[in-house]
Amino acid sequence: MAVVIVDGQEIEIGADERLNCIEAARRAGKEIPHYCWHAGLTVVASCRMCLIETGQRDAATGKVTMVPKLVPGCQTPVRDGTVIVTESEKVKESRARVEEALLIDHPIDCPICDKAGECLLQDYHFEHGQAERRADIHPFTSRKRDVGPTVTLFVDRCIMCTRCVRFTREVSGTGELMVTSRGAKEEIDVFPGFPLDNKLAGNVVDLCPVGALGDKDFLYQQRVWFLKREANVCGGCSAGCSIHTEHNQDTVYRLKPRENPHVNRWWICDDGRYGWHHLHDDARILAAGRRSAPVGQTDRHSGNGHAAAAFQPVEWADVVTGLRADLARAGRLAVAVSPMLTVEEAWMLCAVARSIDPQAFLALGHVPVVGNDETFPGGFTIRAEKCPNRRGVEEVLAVYGAGGHGWDDLLAQVASGTVAAAWITAAYPPPAGDAADRHRADRAVSWIDEATAATFARLQTLVVQDLFESPLSALATWRLPAAGFAERAGTWINVAHHAQTFRQAIRPPAGVWPEGRLFWNMLGRRGLYDPVAVRRQLAESSASFAALAGDVPATGVDLRVRQLA
Repeated sequence: MAVVIVDGQEIEIGADERLNCIEAARRAGKEIPHYCWHAGLTVVASCRMCLIETGQRDAATGKVTMVPKLVPGCQTPVRDGTVIVTESEKVKESRARVEEALLIDHPIDCPICDKAGECLLQDYHFEHGQAERRADIHPFTSRKRDVGPTVTLFVDRCIMCTRCVRFTREVSGTGELMVTSRGAKEEIDVFPGFPLDNKLAGNVVDLCPVGALGDKDFLYQQRVWFLKREANVCGGCSAGCSIHTEHNQDTVYRLKPRENPHVNRWWICDDGRYGWHHLHDDARILAAGRRSAPVGQTDRHSGNGHAAAAFQPVEWADVVTGLRADLARAGRLAVAVSPMLTVEEAWMLCAVARSIDPQAFLALGHVPVVGNDETFPGGFTIRAEKCPNRRGVEEVLAVYGAGGHGWDDLLAQVASGTVAAAWITAAYPPPAGDAADRHRADRAVSWIDEATAATFARLQTLVVQDLFESPLSALATWRLPAAGFAERAGTWINVAHHAQTFRQAIRPPAGVWPEGRLFWNMLGRRGLYDPVAVRRQLAESSASFAALAGDVPATGVDLRVRQLA
């Protein structure tokens, strides 16, 4: 172990750890201010905000020899005996001068800047800046330009930290951004004819420490101090990226990456970042209904082009009893457990099915796959499998002795007439569109086509639980609404067997019960749906989920490691 002294406090670091002064100081609870440094990017040491005093303590005599000049903390590695001073008068004066220099040419347009409230330039000014401005305040014009379909550059706000440029070169590997001119005329811009249009482009807005880069999707939508933040998991693909869902009054306004070294590190893709608009789409199914007319007789036409059967609204209390009675009356039951459900919801659904029909055929629901996995130079991977919990549902099915049953197997059971009733859970969001089209859920092709849906036409009872109308919901006996990713709570297990728990961020629209609440009530459990209680019960009944018995860390837990241990 190596010992580093930070403002008189000794901390131990591993002999093989490679830390700079900023990272070492964090171990001691000290935050060294910085603009250009980011743990996921190369070091350029250009902003000079992290200048500190350093020295070396002699192991034999204990004498400390200090470096005569301030050094950038981001560029200075630590070793055994390194001494770091972060709060001396010399350091404080340096920080104040750096802040003053940055603010001389920076437009003071905080009242109209989207970054106000989460801007490092603001925060560092109040913490480290001069007591008063020594330069004259001049009128300014804030120039802006589009640099891509999702990002706007406010040129005069830029402090030239170059985080965005390094990101496009080192992480996305697309290299659209560059620094033009020299000296005081330096600016960030795109190469002519190459707009910032890669699948990770939105990350540059998160990286920007000031208000220079704005997300067009969020621009002028909400003040950040009105937003509430919930740790969540992206449901866009099987990577299961850790995110923060930021919302106000049950409306999502933006998703941001949540640092998780085991899953997505600091990044998320744009499909995930902007893949929440369907939550507030008017085309969503918002009420439980039971079909009152034979299949083929319709009273309206759904918004996405599918003929919808005549459904009568049903109160949820009647769904709990009526659904069970209809399925029991029909006979042999088949259930498709959607990979969009949480582990807890999947386990309860299987329990409900087996309580209705002890021989119920349980199978993994449709697994949407688009293209191939796409890995970027920085190591980030967008998965072709567009569901977050296939691994988790497979483990649940194995607990019920239905391991290996998939969507095709269920279709075969239905086509052969082996089953008389089916319960299909779906909750699939519409596929991601381009920047101009991401607000429209009705652009989407349904997850199931007319020919496949026709397989279910002869069933005595068909239950379809989904977000939007589809050819299958038009044939349903019971049509039930589903919850979106931000409206449910529980556990998802990603493609790498990494389990992450999360809480509900927003309430679903009025009239929508999350799946967990319905299954909880159908099992006759009292009180409010409690995913923690379900998870603990599941962990006690299966060695595969034993690691979920206690409190799960915010970064999740690798189930394979726990099982081997």
